[in-house]
This record gives sequence, structure tokens and C-alpha cells, in this order.
Amino acid sequence: MAKAPVLTPRADDFPRWYQDLISKAELADNGPVRGTMVIRPYGYGLWERMQAEMDARIKETGTENAYFPLLIPQSYLTREADHVEGFAPELAVVTHGGGKELEEPAVVRPTSETIVNEYFSKWVQSYRDLPLLINQWANVVRWELRPRLFLRTSEFLWQEGHTAHATYEEARDFAARIQREVYGDFLTNVLAMDFVSGRKTVRERFAGAVNTLTLESMMGDGKALQMVTSHELGQNFAKAFHTRFSSKDGSQDYVWQTSWGSTTRMIGALVMTHGDDDGLRVPPRLAQIQAVVLAVKDDEAVLAKVRELGDRLRAAGIRVRVDDRTDLPFGRRAVDWELKGVPVRVEVGPRDLENGTVTLVRRIPGGKEAVAVDGVVDLLPGLLEEDQALLLRQSRERRESRTADVATIGEAVEAAGAGQWARIPWATLGAEGETRLAEHAVTVRCLVAEDGSVPDDEDAPGNVAVVARAY
Repeated sequence: MAKAPVLTPRADDFPRWYQDLISKAELADNGPVRGTMVIRPYGYGLWERMQAEMDARIKETGTENAYFPLLIPQSYLTREADHVEGFAPELAVVTHGGGKELEEPAVVRPTSETIVNEYFSKWVQSYRDLPLLINQWANVVRWELRPRLFLRTSEFLWQEGHTAHATYEEARDFAARIQREVYGDFLTNVLAMDFVSGRKTVRERFAGAVNTLTLESMMGDGKALQMVTSHELGQNFAKAFHTRFSSKDGSQDYVWQTSWGSTTRMIGALVMTHGDDDGLRVPPRLAQIQAVVLAVKDDEAVLAKVRELGDRLRAAGIRVRVDDRTDLPFGRRAVDWELKGVPVRVEVGPRDLENGTVTLVRRIPGGKEAVAVDGVVDLLPGLLEEDQALLLRQSRERRESRTADVATIGEAVEAAGAGQWARIPWATLGAEGETRLAEHAVTVRCLVAEDGSVPDDEDAPGNVAVVARAY
């Protein structure tokens, strides 16, 4: 009788495969309150690496980290009409504290534009105070009706940037810079994840924004996932919170603002983009463990060599874990590291020592080979870079091969139903066509210009709508 697979095959049931992998790779568990999650150490290690990489890029733009309260007076949200309307169905509201009813209910932070502006209005007095560039790493709560670990949870972790500028052009350019130099660079060079960069339609943009930029990636089943967004807020929040400054000519002007964010959703994207039927595949530049050195048997010489190799790899700058848990079966440990997607396994047994070799197992392209024990440290950095490039290439090839140019709404719906993306002229689709797509659970992921760049205007001639089913 054939041995049952560790994971549900993706081709059989992609959502079940995803849930299996989240559990068996020990990334997260469901929390005790519906829609919440417990991020386990291996999953949180991925988030910490994401944080470090993005935080460095954010700071390179001149943005500084701060922290704002979790609880926001409910009245703050009502000051910007579109904002409160957009978030009202998702709000969690605190009405009692310390055994007493609160004089004013407090909203658990769904996003921080309102409370940030309350303080921006105090901190910004003159053009000399601008630009004001702030980011915070925090948690937010948006009550989710259809939760799925990492992709949609009632509480999730994120970073949210908030900036104030003297002119529209400065704010517009900064929002685009974040999208390009922080998010785009991170997705390409760390997550090895292909994307389409575009502009959201009015229907899809952030509540209270005048423009939303997005990076959309294709998952393994052909659905789209909104990876990150960067918003031009115009002067909407500035006017609601009286965030004004004295300009050089002495006039009182409202600031122009941006906000932008990325979340633990990226861990779910990592699973669905790079995972296979054997588990996760972690890009080497992201991996908190780039190589694991495994002792095959409880042998004194083997254990000594495993620990020596661990020290040498660590000294060479490789993030390494030594697995000398010989009280556990070797096969079980090998499968565990396979599930977790560690890029390289270096396996050492008595026979390897006799031959002066180790067994090198590469998770990303697959395959194993015997290599000289003395050469493995010099070999690994190059192999890790090869594997990083392979993941990006595979992600890009998937999107390109599964994107169809169509001429009608019917063809777009058909393509999306077949697990593809469709490109259709926005002049053909328009807002009315967007509504018709929504009846089939298909959305406009973004608008792109004819040359693939981000259009300056929703109705610019030649705009193309990228449409798909999405998470």
C-alpha cells in the first residue's frame, strides 16, 4: 500500500494543502478567539527577518520609527467620512474599562491615520517641520468574517508609514518611492516574488485616499494576492484634523499626506508562491536558517564533524542550525526540515566520514549529491544565490504563462475561472464592467499603463486592467 503523503497535494485541494503546511511546518495555530492566530517561533522568525529587511529600507528613505496607542477615541474616526464608512464593518469597539462604562467608546486600532493626524497637527507648525516621516511596527484589529491564517485574521501584525509634506508633488513622489524602493525591492530581492505594480481603481482604493498604489502577486493556484499598498491621502485627513503649516510666504496651508503598509499576510504569500507538495521553500536571503547540518547517527566522530561544520558555516556568514538530535529518527528530522523549507541540508553519517564527503540536499531545485567535506563551506554561498534567483524566475514564469490578453468581460471571467489573470483595456471594462466582474467574484487588481508602468491617472489613454480572482 502506498504511503500517504505528508501534505494534501496542491492539485487535489489547494486550500487544504495550505492549511496542512501552515500546521505541519509549525508556522501558526488558530487563536482562542475566532479569527485570531498564534504565530509559532518558526513562523515568527520569518516575520522577524521580513521586519529587519524592510525596516532597513524604510529608514533609508529618512523615515523614523515611532509608536501610537492601540486604543483610539471613536470620535476620531468620524472626522473623515470615507474613512469611517470604509472601516465601520470591521471595527472592534471597547465600551467598558475598569468595571465601568467608558465616557467615550474606544476603537481598537484598525489603522492609525486618525490618531497619527491628531498628533501631526500638534507637531507640524512650519514648513521647517516638513517632511514629517513616521513609521510604526504594531498590531491592528479588523474583525474578519472569513478568517484564514496569515491571509485574513482579525488581528495581524504590520508596519504602517505615515508622512506629511508641503506639496502634492512631494507626497505623490514619496508614495511612489516607498512602493518602488522599499516594497518592490524587498519583494524582488528578498522574497524572490514577482509582482505587477499598478494603480487601484476608485472602487478598490483605500478608504480616505485619493490614490492607492499596489503590488499584486500571483499565488500557486493562479489567484492574486495584494502584497502591499501605498496611499496618497491628499489633504483629506489634514483638513479633518486641521494639520496645517506656515509656508515660506507666511500663508497657512494644509499638509499633503501618504500612508503605506505591509503585513504578516506576506508569510501566507510566501507559502502559496514558493511552496510545493513537500512543504515550504524559503528564499535563502530571507531564511532564518539557510543551512541545517544533520547528524545521521549517534556516532562520536559524526557529532564532532557536524558541530565543526556548523561553526565553519557560521563563521562564513551563513545562518546555520546544527541538528544533533540523534534520539529522534533521522528520516523524521529530514522530513521536518523539508517541510520548513530550509534551503540546504548537509547530512553527515559514518559512511560520509569514511569517504571524506557529506551529502548535500538542496530544497529549492531538489536533488542531492555527495560533495567533499572540505569544500562544502566555499560551495554553499554560490548555491544559495542560485536558488534565490531560481525562485524569482519560477514566480515570474508562472505569472507570465498564466496571464491572458482578452477583449471582452466574458473572456476575462472565463480566464479568471481557469486560474489565470486577464488583461483587458480599461476603456473596454470601465466602472460598469468592474461591477459585472464582481458578480463573478473577479476584481480589478490594478491598472497599468500600456508600457507596464504605473499610470498617472485612472482614465489615462491606453490603461490596461489586470483582473483576477483574489485572496
